[in-house]
Amino acid sequence: MTGRYCDQHNGYEERRMRMMMRRIAWACLGLIVAVAFVVFLVWAILHPHGPRFVLQDVTINDFNVSQPNFLSSNLQVTVSSRNPNDKIGIFYDRLDIYVTYRNQEVTLARLLPSTYQGHLEVTVWSPFLIGSAVPVAPYLSSALNEDLFAGLVLLNIKIDGWVRWKVGSWVSGSYRLHVNCPAFITVTGKLTGTGPAIKYQLVQRCAVDV
Repeated sequence: MTGRYCDQHNGYEERRMRMMMRRIAWACLGLIVAVAFVVFLVWAILHPHGPRFVLQDVTINDFNVSQPNFLSSNLQVTVSSRNPNDKIGIFYDRLDIYVTYRNQEVTLARLLPSTYQGHLEVTVWSPFLIGSAVPVAPYLSSALNEDLFAGLVLLNIKIDGWVRWKVGSWVSGSYRLHVNCPAFITVTGKLTGTGPAIKYQLVQRCAVDV
């Protein structure tokens, strides 16, 4: 009699424990779903927009083929970024800026300072971008000469980095940022470092992908 009672009691305790564990699991799952729904709802209501980049100007001190298949360049660019959101801040954790010509990187990447951009704020950077005797593909030398002869050189100012969104005290995870600013440079001769620097006012909208 005592043994049967103990078996029944143990079975009851096991069932009660399993039921309690299921309730705890369902409660945790419900809490996770509720938090995720609230975050999604806030995100949907605020509807964050990516930053808007504009290439303001490019100053060229040097851009030429120093020797076959080697390109030297010395430029200063001014790029601005505007946060179009009136309720969301943006953290720029790491931004690398560099210049490409015909899809080939021709300057060293320059690290821009990390910064926080408040609601509707504008941030401006004016870094120097330099490449000294950078090895380039063999076709690039002749392509540059052709562009100089035609009087138009297309450079691309690119920015790669990471951003985070801030809503109140909540900060999102990191998102990859890609910016591409085309710079159409009109020329009447060679862009060498022997003459004075040439400044081009562009105010060119950049393509942004977050």
